[in-house]
Amino acid sequence: MNEITIKENGNKFAHASVGNLEKFDGKLFLKDAIGATSCEISFGALPSGVAVPSFHSHKEDEEIYVIISGEGRFQVDNDVFDIAEGSVVRVSTGCDRNLKCTSATPMTYICIQAKEKSLNFCTMTDAEITERENLL
Repeated sequence: MNEITIKENGNKFAHASVGNLEKFDGKLFLKDAIGATSCEISFGALPSGVAVPSFHSHKEDEEIYVIISGEGRFQVDNDVFDIAEGSVVRVSTGCDRNLKCTSATPMTYICIQAKEKSLNFCTMTDAEITERENLL
């Protein structure tokens, strides 16, 4: 069974692990374990020939799927396309989505779910260079 191991929990950070992704199976949500307040992140793995059990859509959140290993097919409403390791798929609100593993090995992926059109700033406009002693 997949478990989240909390490695460190600081005042302003959380460090967790889902373990060896090659042995990962099923679906695991991280929001509560790491205390996320801006998005939900989940790890998923589908065995060969298996699809997510049902189609779903979201009212307010878009989803971004990052395929880590394996190959498959992705469906958004009536559009179907191939996905493989390195594929990144964004799916808007209000449309059905599903994915299926078509490779001989399991397909492992990360899904990031966040409120659509809520990204006001990104790295280049939100980040600040700071002065700090490098302890690495």
